[in-house]
Amino acid sequence: MTYTVSQAAGRTGWSPRMLRYLESTGLVVPERSPSGYRRYGESELELLRDLAELRTRFDVELDDVAFVVRLRREPELREAVERWLAGATVPAEGASEADWIAWEQRKHERLLIA
Repeated sequence: MTYTVSQAAGRTGWSPRMLRYLESTGLVVPERSPSGYRRYGESELELLRDLAELRTRFDVELDDVAFVVRLRREPELREAVERWLAGATVPAEGASEADWIAWEQRKHERLLIA
């Protein structure tokens, strides 16, 4: 069984407008009927419910999730972010003051080189 945008909204708690936005970001993309109408199946409804729970449980915004989707789909972007993270790693939680001082010093040295 499939559902229209309005029906899917009623079953998941998302507004029809938000469902269209989610489709535009590639987060939840329903199939289209031959006449072009969005048709949400059970798998899309479950994705929508899971996305709502993810946002609530981890306090993340849709833009955050959309960026993670881009990272998974765009290898060049993922590699660039990984390179940046390798150079910007901060000390772990509970690190000593000396660890933070050393990190700040390395950061400033990199800025001076650039």
